[in-house]
Amino acid sequence: MSSYAAAGVSIEAGDRAVELMKASVARATRPEVVGGLGGFAGLFRIHGGKLLATSTDGVGTKVAVAQAMDKHDTIGIDLVGMVVDDIVVCGAEPLFMTDYIATGKVIPERIAAIVSGVAEGCRLAGCALIGGETAEHPGLLEPDEYDIAGAVTGIVDEDAVLGPERVRAGDALIAMGSSGLHSNGYSLARHVLLQHSRLRLDAELDELGRTVGEELLEPTRIYARDCLALAADVDVHAMSHITGGGFAANLARVLPPAVEAMVDRATWSPQPVFDLIAARGKVEREEMERTFNMGVGMVAVLAPSEVDRALAILTARHVPAWVCGEVRAADGDAAAQLTGEYAAG
Repeated sequence: MSSYAAAGVSIEAGDRAVELMKASVARATRPEVVGGLGGFAGLFRIHGGKLLATSTDGVGTKVAVAQAMDKHDTIGIDLVGMVVDDIVVCGAEPLFMTDYIATGKVIPERIAAIVSGVAEGCRLAGCALIGGETAEHPGLLEPDEYDIAGAVTGIVDEDAVLGPERVRAGDALIAMGSSGLHSNGYSLARHVLLQHSRLRLDAELDELGRTVGEELLEPTRIYARDCLALAADVDVHAMSHITGGGFAANLARVLPPAVEAMVDRATWSPQPVFDLIAARGKVEREEMERTFNMGVGMVAVLAPSEVDRALAILTARHVPAWVCGEVRAADGDAAAQLTGEYAAG
């Protein structure tokens, strides 16, 4: 039976690391900082009632797939998606981004291909790529190895910030479909498909309708412009980017105390790649749902009266969207849980 921990990644250790760093981070502050650790974006107050929003991330071990396939022009799209969709959940418009590439040996054509993907992701998100850094690390990384990271900065009116303070019992949950695995859980996906099942990246699988490598390199869907368009026309209360830590944990991050989000699995069918990983690795459903997005990359929380308009806007923008649950009153801390069985594919 496979798990994220067996593949070498400990979610618990990551959570513990955050707890251990909180005291140090609290000492490195300024009066303009809004909020603390735990949000999708860091917020910083500037003049005129405006807040800057920022996020930093990478794409994890998805780069290992790009390296194995010698295809480097889409991994940058994933990088942009990971950071811009973190800041858009608070209502911020992405303004500009910088990237960082560490490699064992600079191969100019490869670096150019990576950056072309970052630039394309920025175009899709509506932000500028204004700078970056490329560093050679011989002796630390092999010549064909590299890793990438990026940071984005955006802006939002302070009175327009989305988040837990706006969420109420009775709100509806609208799911936005993912393009697949996006950029999370790749250590487990690679462990199951490439190591345990010994599948080749060029293996054609009927259930996928393409090769394993093509499925694993499918670029992350970028929701930034779609979410901003939604928030401009609909009274959105909060949004949640479904990334590392899975569905329930990320949704709980945008809920206030004394409510719970009830998500009905029967409202959608995850893409075949999720069933493939679960079946071949004998991965339990709880482990799948705390590791992968399970076919949902973003969730919007809004009043039920706004549902029809919200779905119309997202459909017109070619974003798969549906009502996946609701927010209910509850005792204790904010929580989210999935119920029922997934719809048949």
